[in-house]
Amino acid sequence: MLHSPGVICLCYRRPARRDRTTEIPGARPGIFCCRPASRRSPVTGAKPMTRTRTGTAMGRRRNRTQRARRSRVGLLVTVITVAVTVFWFESSGHSPGSGHDRQVSTAADRAAATVPVPDATASPSASASPGRSGAPSRPGASKAARPTATTRSTATHRPGGTATKATGGGAAGTRTFSFANRLGRTVWLAATKGDKHPLTTTGWVLRPGGSVSVAVPEGWGGRFWGRTGCVFNAAGRGHCETGDCAGRFQCGQYGVIPATLAEFNLNSWQNLDFYDVSMVDGSNVPMWINIAAGRTKDPICASGCSSAGCTRPVPCPAELRVRTGGRTVGCESPCGVFGTDQYSCRAQWAPRDQYLPEKWPVNYAATFKKAQPFAYSYVDDDATSTFTCAGECGYRIAFGNPP
Repeated sequence: MLHSPGVICLCYRRPARRDRTTEIPGARPGIFCCRPASRRSPVTGAKPMTRTRTGTAMGRRRNRTQRARRSRVGLLVTVITVAVTVFWFESSGHSPGSGHDRQVSTAADRAAATVPVPDATASPSASASPGRSGAPSRPGASKAARPTATTRSTATHRPGGTATKATGGGAAGTRTFSFANRLGRTVWLAATKGDKHPLTTTGWVLRPGGSVSVAVPEGWGGRFWGRTGCVFNAAGRGHCETGDCAGRFQCGQYGVIPATLAEFNLNSWQNLDFYDVSMVDGSNVPMWINIAAGRTKDPICASGCSSAGCTRPVPCPAELRVRTGGRTVGCESPCGVFGTDQYSCRAQWAPRDQYLPEKWPVNYAATFKKAQPFAYSYVDDDATSTFTCAGECGYRIAFGNPP
């Protein structure tokens, strides 16, 4: 028996049938080796471990095919697992990551889209001609301590309420804002809804000498203003001469200018309240704000006066007057009337050191400031117009003239 690389042979001397034999190089002459038909080892019966180029390539392809198949199966299992997980989260109401936030914002959006209307008893009986259809009030007229008018709050309509000194007058988590009408005509109080705490009520009626209390939640920011010359039907649709809210008794947007604004930003920087009276977009009624609860001393007396002077109606220049039916119903800002860059704090006049009323063609801001020395008369009038309060403050807002 002879061994050749990869071949096991039985050797013998019969030279016959040379076509089926192969002479082994180096063997003794006359000795030949026949290739076994079964190609199995005569000792173990196992196949010889012969490796050919073709067999090796086929093995590599087979391995790659198996690995690719396993990868595809693993990917399919991963996709199925993710799909089942997402389906479970969605069906259980716990969407991954931000599902709760999305549900909250959706509820807030639904509340924002719902504008309640007053009943028949809340509608005024007086009639008035349609008011000026000017541009809507620009949000955030004052630059400093300016409440964002996209925040929401919760309010109640409780005529005759008073502020409580200890907690700002409201229930837990709220403040009490009291409004009083000291004018000889009806004022239709309005408010922005806000963003995070929607108001359930944004419109009230203040008869001459009347009052109303509104519960406002902590952290609220927004504005209140008085509308004049309004008439509404039982469905809460109508119009106002000044401060109109798209013809709705319950406001869902900013009012039409001109309108005197009471702006608030509660629990703001260092937990202070920031508040102001703004006439940046003009004035329709005299207004002032008093602190009714909190640790801060009120800079404005109960009659609407401060060390700088008392609240008065704006002696409006003829070119800024808003007239309806031959009557002056409001005083618009020079920006609203003329719309120039210099009056509107735009372009080269936008920097604070350039937007100065002293540089205007006519210093209209001085006219507004003289009427209400502690109110915003133009957009950068911060130093004498922004106020703060600490300690869960409550507020009283009055429409009218000092006695």
